[in-house]
Amino acid sequence: MKKLLLITLLFFGTLQIQSQAKVFDALLKTYVDKDGNVDYKGLRKNRAVLDVYLNDLEKTVPGKKWSSNKAKAFWMNVYNAYAIKLILQSYPLKKITDIKRNGKNAWKIPFAKVGGQTYSLDYIEHKILRRWHDDPRIHVGINAASKSGPKFINFVFTEKNVDSKLNGLMNTFINDTTKNKISVDKLEISKVFEWYIEDFTYKTTLVEYINKYSKIKASDNAEIVYKEYDWSLNDKI
Repeated sequence: MKKLLLITLLFFGTLQIQSQAKVFDALLKTYVDKDGNVDYKGLRKNRAVLDVYLNDLEKTVPGKKWSSNKAKAFWMNVYNAYAIKLILQSYPLKKITDIKRNGKNAWKIPFAKVGGQTYSLDYIEHKILRRWHDDPRIHVGINAASKSGPKFINFVFTEKNVDSKLNGLMNTFINDTTKNKISVDKLEISKVFEWYIEDFTYKTTLVEYINKYSKIKASDNAEIVYKEYDWSLNDKI
């Protein structure tokens, strides 16, 4: 089945950007399960398929007149695709934090090529997604490939689905009791909320933001505790 996928997707590699996104979408659906665990071993065998998409990104210049949703979807897909590429280059791997090149960690390595420019994952996240789009939901859309992080998605974002998908992902993340434990009086929550506190509290309090999605509503003066973060690779074993 996976050999057939490879042959089929390589055929579609001659098509334009919309179909290229479908190549990445099919790849994710094949190698990422519903819980966000990634079959990196299988992906490594079919790196040529991922390269079909990445090679197209190298030639794609993001349009200045793109809608916010289109740009947001595009750059989150870019981030996730290159995060996978980076891991495959060092696989087998226990943690993404183990990756080091020329004194730079995984997020600061300039290797992601888009439209003739080269970016680091940090640049894409902090200088493009966070600055341009003012949307804390991006933190569940891009993935650090870790056990404690939001689950790795098994689909690509599009201009049409990005808003509903991000809402669904944030809902799933906040209500995942392995990542966040919420009660009326206490929030034991992911460090994602601590690391990006300014994003989540730009227009509201952190409790109010979490209550937008949480099935259990915390009180305004609930105690907030940030949980330890497990950087172990979200590898499908």
